[in-house]
Amino acid sequence: MITNTELEHKGNLYPTGLISYEHDQDTVNFITKNGVRLQLTILRDNMMRFRYTTNGIFEHDFSYAVDQNHPHGFNHLEISEEDTHVVVKTEKFICKVAKDDLRVGMYEHNGKIILEDELGFHWEESFEFGGNFVKMSKSSKDQESFFGLGDKPTNFNLKGKRLSLWNTDQYAYGKDTNELYKAVPFYMGLQQNISYGIFFDNTFKTHFDFCSERRNVTSFWADGGEMNYYFIYGPQMTDVLTTYTDLTGKPELPPMWALGFHQCKWSYYPESKVKEITSKFRELNFPCDAIYLDIDYMEGFRCFTWNKEFFPDPKRMVRELEEDGFKTVAIIDPGIKIDLSYDVFKEALDKDYFCRRADGPYMRGKVWPGECYFPDFTNPDVREWWSGLYRELIGEIGVKGVWNDMNEPAVMEVPGKTFPLDVRHDYDGHACSHRKAHNIYGMQMARATYEGVKKFNFPKRPFIITRANYSGGQRYTSTWTGDNVATWEHLWLANVQIQRLCMSGMSFAGSDIGGFAEQPSGELYTRWIQLGIFHPFCRVHSSGDHGEQEPWFFGEDVLDISRKFVELRYQLLPYLYTAFYNYVQEGQPILKPLVYFDQEDVQTHYRSDEFIFGNQILVCPIQEPNVQGRRMYIPKGQWYNFWNDNLVNGGKEIWVDAPLDIVPIFIKAGAIIPKYPIQQYVDQVEIKQMTLDVYYKLGKENSEFYEDAHDGYEYRQNIYSLRTFKLTGKEDEVIIQQHKSGKFSASYETFKLNLHGLPFEIRRVFYENEEVPLETLQYNAEDKSMIIKKDFSELQLVG
Repeated sequence: MITNTELEHKGNLYPTGLISYEHDQDTVNFITKNGVRLQLTILRDNMMRFRYTTNGIFEHDFSYAVDQNHPHGFNHLEISEEDTHVVVKTEKFICKVAKDDLRVGMYEHNGKIILEDELGFHWEESFEFGGNFVKMSKSSKDQESFFGLGDKPTNFNLKGKRLSLWNTDQYAYGKDTNELYKAVPFYMGLQQNISYGIFFDNTFKTHFDFCSERRNVTSFWADGGEMNYYFIYGPQMTDVLTTYTDLTGKPELPPMWALGFHQCKWSYYPESKVKEITSKFRELNFPCDAIYLDIDYMEGFRCFTWNKEFFPDPKRMVRELEEDGFKTVAIIDPGIKIDLSYDVFKEALDKDYFCRRADGPYMRGKVWPGECYFPDFTNPDVREWWSGLYRELIGEIGVKGVWNDMNEPAVMEVPGKTFPLDVRHDYDGHACSHRKAHNIYGMQMARATYEGVKKFNFPKRPFIITRANYSGGQRYTSTWTGDNVATWEHLWLANVQIQRLCMSGMSFAGSDIGGFAEQPSGELYTRWIQLGIFHPFCRVHSSGDHGEQEPWFFGEDVLDISRKFVELRYQLLPYLYTAFYNYVQEGQPILKPLVYFDQEDVQTHYRSDEFIFGNQILVCPIQEPNVQGRRMYIPKGQWYNFWNDNLVNGGKEIWVDAPLDIVPIFIKAGAIIPKYPIQQYVDQVEIKQMTLDVYYKLGKENSEFYEDAHDGYEYRQNIYSLRTFKLTGKEDEVIIQQHKSGKFSASYETFKLNLHGLPFEIRRVFYENEEVPLETLQYNAEDKSMIIKKDFSELQLVG
């Protein structure tokens, strides 16, 4: 690996002397004496793109990461010239480009520094592969913090870290493992309450140094390709992240069943074992929505086949499972067994759809089926063919979701555990080697899978989960953190990794609850369930090599506590579904680390235990054994202890009790939380009445509640319901106002309001500005509850 210092002292590797610059609509082009060109594009008032070339010629502009329909356009652009700089001014910030070496500085309109180049752009020619190692270095302020980069299993704040992005199969990885399953070359910086983002859209192996080698320098570089990055200005982290997610795309709403509890193992087979597991869930009244089939459901691990001995009639089995409330999710890997009697292999061979080595032979590698060839998912014809292979699995047999694994791509028993770097790829008409295509291989497989499942599951929504991914892959798929281990350290890692993924635009994420490798204790399993129910994707998964990992395996106490928390997950599904709506519409992360919630509070910059679930629920998992409580940080505002309604003022660290059947949960004062009755699976019963938990606040607070049919696409034709609640609390009065948009109408007619923390006895009630007797609302003074019609506009409670 080329080090920072080596790159910086290898001859004349920097832009020298501006010859000219030219402004054309949204682009400014700079030409220097030694042939370096900079193309600066203004995409939005708070976002610029920087592309550099060293020979005066830009490559064809193509990106798998950028959503082709991303919003762009700006309100103000002004180009001017100073003695030493060219100045580009937008409505949000100022960019200055130095005439002598193209170094760039970003400034607020008041002159305050956002981010400045240190050495700026420099490069080294690669004689072995052609092209250049390209590098950018930036000056870093004291106490600057850094966040992002996807699933890195390390401290949440990346200050002082040096990391690489190269998708790698890392069985039983540990803390600080450098290269993992995903490449998300996006990070956010935060200094002096100014936040910005850098998205380095380069699919070669990339590297990031956050003040590790030099104390006040951060840098990013790649083993090939262009220096092509986007600068996004905040100043709030919310502005940066939503802009990045606009750029790289947002997913469609998942079906609500995908947000339920899922059970998985390597492997549940034969059919009798699958039925035994699902029947046990129903017998024990333990909610569960999906059961997973790992590689053993196939005939000799051949994708798109079934082992007829283990699963003699998969269509019947899948139908019977669905009748019992279970959706079936099946695994599909990229390796296709070399077998001329295998239709999938023969068809791909005939159409020349497999990856080839540089000199022509097919890429051959060992995976679960044995020797395999691998489809080139960067070829659009291959993706279309692959999507068509799901006709039987999805359209005829009725499997509802697909799980793509081993798609880093992983190859067994070879150095590097992946394809040789000389393997060739189509790259959507921009032919390249595996050096460039490696990090997007899994993303493009997931894309092809998404297109197939969507096609054959229509009019229902698809559900895809992938292990490997790249920026923008959130448009197609959910993800998980891969082959973790049943240890307390990995419980901590799961918490950090999911927060990091949410801060990297990939909110639909979870971990293997309980650990994939090795065997958890009952206590560890319980604490992991208590964390996992707050992750957007909630699945138990284990290798099966070290024992069972179903919730009843650990005894009655663990079963009862685990059930209690999974039932809480199901009660909170409407709240979580609303958070997904905000993610899909606005790019808001579903989990919000405390620094995202309040970047002004420096206490939050290095905290990663606590997080905000949605907008109004604070969670702090227990991550150590044999404890009855812990200290946790309460962020700004007022928060109600979920378990006893005690009100706590934020901005401080407190002790919280947490015996095994409790995890610290706090609700933001003023919040209105929608809740379902407990169900064994999504839509098991028709909801007769919705519950709203109302938490008093002296002041104002807004809450939202989104509903639709839980599946299908009618929501895109305005067949949805978005309720906005505004709570205004006074010393002896509470006013709740509701505004509703959308045409969807749920089957229930009433809300049950549970009032928490009310500081006065209700003596008078005004409903739609008219006083009504308390009895008409079926008010229960003992539990502070009342019944009200769902489409009310205003409710006023007076002491």
